Amino acid sequence: MEFLPVLAMAMAISLVVIPLMVRHAVRLGLIDQPDPRKVHHLPIPRVGGAGIVLGALIPVGVALRDEPLMLTYILGAIVLTLFGLWDDRKELGHYVKFIGQFAAVVPVVYVGDLYVTHFPFVGEGVIPEATARAFTLIALVGMINAMNHSDGLDGLAGGEALLSLGVLGFLFFLSGASPALIVVVATIGGVFGFLRYNTHPAGVFMGDAGSQFLGFTIGFLLILLTQQAEPSLSPAVVLLIVGLPVADILVVFWKRATSGRNWFRATRNHVHHRLLQLGFLHHEAVILIYLIQLLFLVAAIWLRHAPDAYLLGVYLGVCLVLFGGMSLAERRAWRFEPIWRGQGWMSAGGADGFHWRVRAPRRFLEYGIPLYLIASSLRVDKIPVDAATTASVLFAVLLLARLSNLRLHASVRSALVFAASTVVIYLSHDYLELPALAGMVEGCVLALFAVSIVAAMRYSPRRRKREFVPTAMDFLVVIALVLAIVAQGNYLEFGVPGLAGMIFATGVVFYGCELLITERREHRHLLDLATLLAMAILTTKGLLTV
Repeated sequence: MEFLPVLAMAMAISLVVIPLMVRHAVRLGLIDQPDPRKVHHLPIPRVGGAGIVLGALIPVGVALRDEPLMLTYILGAIVLTLFGLWDDRKELGHYVKFIGQFAAVVPVVYVGDLYVTHFPFVGEGVIPEATARAFTLIALVGMINAMNHSDGLDGLAGGEALLSLGVLGFLFFLSGASPALIVVVATIGGVFGFLRYNTHPAGVFMGDAGSQFLGFTIGFLLILLTQQAEPSLSPAVVLLIVGLPVADILVVFWKRATSGRNWFRATRNHVHHRLLQLGFLHHEAVILIYLIQLLFLVAAIWLRHAPDAYLLGVYLGVCLVLFGGMSLAERRAWRFEPIWRGQGWMSAGGADGFHWRVRAPRRFLEYGIPLYLIASSLRVDKIPVDAATTASVLFAVLLLARLSNLRLHASVRSALVFAASTVVIYLSHDYLELPALAGMVEGCVLALFAVSIVAAMRYSPRRRKREFVPTAMDFLVVIALVLAIVAQGNYLEFGVPGLAGMIFATGVVFYGCELLITERREHRHLLDLATLLAMAILTTKGLLTV
C-alpha cells in the first residue's frame, strides 16, 4: 500500500469521526469538565482520541493484516483505547489505568517478541531475556504515561507526537522498514485530522484514549526502530526522540516526591503549567514547547550514530538549561511580556471591506486551485491500483452527495476535498517527471498560491471573528514543511521536485482549500466541481490502465 493514500485515508477518517463523536459526547459521558487544575473554563468534548485511533488503525489493519507483530500492536492499541475511553468517562484511578496499560503492552512484548536487547552503555546480549522483557514493559508503560501527562494545552500533545513521528518516519524511511513506516504515516494522518479541531481555542480534546494511544505507538515504534529495523543506531537516541515529555514527567515526579505528595496525583507543575505562570500566553507556551521538542529531534537526527554518553550529555544539558532556567525565573518572579503582545500574530491592516487587497488573492485562489487540481489530474498518465481505487471511491461519494443534494457537514466536505487533493498531488509528483520548464511554471504557481493565502489571511475582515487566523498548528505545519525540505536536500530547486515538492504542494493546496471552505465565498462550488472532475478523470484513467 502506498504511503500517501494511507495518509489521506487516516486523515479523512479522523476528520469525519470526530464531529460525529462530538454530537454524542454528552450522551456518552465523554465531556471534560473544567476544574482548578485545568486550563480550560468550559466543558469540552473528550472524543478526539476516537478519531486518532480509528484514523490510524483502519489503514494499518488494511495494509498490515498479515504481519503478526503489527497484529499484536493493533490488539494492544484497541485494549488501551477501550481503557482510555472508560477513563475519559469515569475518571479511573491510576491503578486501574496501569492494569489497562500493562494489558496493552504484554501482547507486543511476549507474543510479538518485541523487546529491548541492545541497551545503552552495555551493548547487546548482556541483560538476561527475562529482565529485558520486564524492562520493555515498564518502558512502554512509562512512555504511555509521559504522553498522557503532556496533554495539558490545546494542540500540545498532538503537536509533540507529530514532531516525534516525523523523525521516526524519516529514520524508518532510511532503514527501508515499510510496515513500520505505514504505522507512522497512518498515525500522522490521524493526528493531523484531530489537530484540525484541537487548535486553540480547542473544540475537542483527545482524552486519555488519544494520548495513551500516541504514547504507546511512539514507544512501540522506538523499540522497533532501534532493536530491529536499524540496530546500528545508538540506543540512547531514544531519549532525544521522546524529548520533552519524558523529561517533564520525571521532573514532575521528582517535585512531587520531594514535597511529600502522591506521585500519581495530578498537579499544576508540568512544564506547560509553569510557562503559563511565567506569563506566556497559551499559544506562546505551545510554540515554545514545539521549538524545544524540535531541538531534541534535530539533535537526534544529527547524532543518531554518536556514542551513548554523548547523546545522554546533550539530552541532560538541554534539560538542565530548560528546567534550571524556569526555576531561576520562578524564584526571581520574572514575567514574559513581549512588545508585540496585544497586536495578534498578524495585523489586519485596517481592512474593513473587500477592497483590492482582499478581492485579488481570493479570486486568484477561487479559480486557481480548482484549475490546478484539474490540470494536475489531466497530466497524470500512470495510476497504481491503490490510487485508482481511492479516486473511484471518492468520486462515487462526491457524485452521490451532489446528485442527492446532500448538505455535507463542513468537516466531511473538508475531508473529501483534502483526500482528493492528496491523491491528485501524489500522482502528479510521484508518477510523472515534468520537464524543467513545466516544473518552473508549477513552482511559480504554487508560490503565488502561498502569497495569496498569506495576503487573504492578513487582510480578511473575517479575522476579527477568528474564522481563519494563524495558529500554533500553522506554526507546526511550517516546521513540518521546512523539515521535509531539509530532509530532501540542502536546497529547494525552483521547480519543487521530489518529496519536498510534493509536501510543499500539498501544504499550499490544503491551506488554500481550507481558506475557501471556511470563508464560504460565493464561488466555493468551483472547488467542489473541480474535485469531482479530478476524481472522475483519475477513475477513468485507472479503468483504462487496467
